[in-house]
Amino acid sequence: MLLTTRFLAILEGISYLLLFALSMPLKYWADIREPNIYIGYVHGFLFISFIGITALLCSKQKWGTKTFLKFFVASLLPFGTFYMDQKYLKPLKAT
Repeated sequence: MLLTTRFLAILEGISYLLLFALSMPLKYWADIREPNIYIGYVHGFLFISFIGITALLCSKQKWGTKTFLKFFVASLLPFGTFYMDQKYLKPLKAT
């Protein structure tokens, strides 16, 4: 489950950055809407999957609501999932 959570954290972060750095400028500056639709769908799926698997991991690790909320807020911020991966998930792999 840890490996899946780490994988989803990285993918969700990448999709979030692609949404803001690639598809949103194409949509608003070049009037090309299609990439925003598809990247948005992928990002939405990855976001919901990440939140779900993080809830399961927090329950399994007995981290509590506060840590889950940290993951949730981090998933709303650019580069947030990368930070949470390094701070919480990567050290678990070492143990």
